[in-house]
Amino acid sequence: MGGLRVIVQPPGASGGRRVRIDGEILGVAYSPADLLEFLRRAGLDPDMVDLTDTDLIEWRGGGPDVWGAPPD
Repeated sequence: MGGLRVIVQPPGASGGRRVRIDGEILGVAYSPADLLEFLRRAGLDPDMVDLTDTDLIEWRGGGPDVWGAPPD
């Protein structure tokens, strides 16, 4: 899908997950909608993105269903 490599870091204390695309930090996503917006800005069609596609997205610290601050 466009040859991009997306890395989504584990949730931080604020509950957000840092998003990198091809090594560049794009921001912090707080939901799948935020992540899809970052991908749209990177040139991908969010309607065509499968968040479980491991060829596109490397999830660290949990997959696309893990959002929010980690438990204490």
